[in-house]
Amino acid sequence: MSTPVVVSTPSARRALTALPPLSLYVHLPWCVRKCPYCDFNSHEARNAIPEQEYVEALVADLEAALPSVWGRRVSSIFFGGGTPSLFAAASIDALLSAIRARVTLDPDTEITLEANPGTFEAEKFRGFRAAGVNRLSIGIQSFNDRHLAALGRIHDAREAHRAIEIAQQHFDNFNLDVMYALPQQTPAEAEADVSAALATGAPHLSCYHLTLEPNTVFYKYPPRLPDDDAAAAIHDLVGARLVGAGYAHYETSAYARAGHACRHNLNYWRFGDYLGIGAGAHSKISFADRIVRESRVRAPADYMRRVREQTHLAETRELSNAELPFEFMLNLLRLAEGFEVTLFSERTGLPINAAEPALAAAEAKGLIARDHRRIVPTERGRRFLNDLQLLFLPEERGTRTA
Repeated sequence: MSTPVVVSTPSARRALTALPPLSLYVHLPWCVRKCPYCDFNSHEARNAIPEQEYVEALVADLEAALPSVWGRRVSSIFFGGGTPSLFAAASIDALLSAIRARVTLDPDTEITLEANPGTFEAEKFRGFRAAGVNRLSIGIQSFNDRHLAALGRIHDAREAHRAIEIAQQHFDNFNLDVMYALPQQTPAEAEADVSAALATGAPHLSCYHLTLEPNTVFYKYPPRLPDDDAAAAIHDLVGARLVGAGYAHYETSAYARAGHACRHNLNYWRFGDYLGIGAGAHSKISFADRIVRESRVRAPADYMRRVREQTHLAETRELSNAELPFEFMLNLLRLAEGFEVTLFSERTGLPINAAEPALAAAEAKGLIARDHRRIVPTERGRRFLNDLQLLFLPEERGTRTA
């Protein structure tokens, strides 16, 4: 692990001259079955999902948060989970109507809903589109039945293709999630998955390396994965195929055709603001004089009860000056284009020299390239992104994690 570099910051931030763009994240936490690799706040729906009660809680959550975002426009909405496509189209319609009545949306607001094959019904997805959802993110993961079974997915390859066909009937803009370096996956099998994804014509592909996250079944009972060399070869193969097919590799795991980069995720990665509502949702909200992070309680039943009591916030914390360079770089250095130097001050209120020791160390290690205008991760920096990001940890946090 890289040794964190001390990031020295001035004692006071400057007031932000303008607030960043604002997104809305809506967490719908239920799924049919918890996947063994999943560390998200998701819960198996063993009984009927209390959709109406949960939608009412989401609306109450939004209303309680309005003072912190009053007068600001929302540029994107993302329904994540769990499996949001388990909800009825009428519930999504009611929720979007309630959102529109309480906040101002940009005329071209990107509204994404996550969906999994096995939950696709043509009529339901026609309803999602009519409600205002204009982008789908479909959790395919693989087109290989053996790998889908190993991942604990509830669909097979035939259902994956059928889901994509239904999506194409109603949505011009959609993403496919594909994972690689799967249990006992060969490079040829990984390439077959990428070829199948490309053949669909999906304008956006998110390709993730399977990682074993704490508090998952796979972490406790690790499957047999490709070794480091094989995984690296698969990573290079996947990237080369996608870039060769005309997709821009604009973020660590994201590939898009021109004009189809995910605006919601780009706002995260550019250190924009987001209000998260729902069980376990997180927020980052900027004010002229401070930047605040919030999280909601995680258990759905607890969340619904505590929203009624107005005690549903699990944590509210102002980011310190020492934390801001790391928080900023954790996001911006994921982007292939890097960032303009002026954006650091615009989003943090700190001068760029607050991060200079870490920037100098990153440049010396060949992890970034920079001039007076722009800072960009190098190919080496993108390959060793964790090492690059860790350089910006505040000294006290770095000491605890080293």
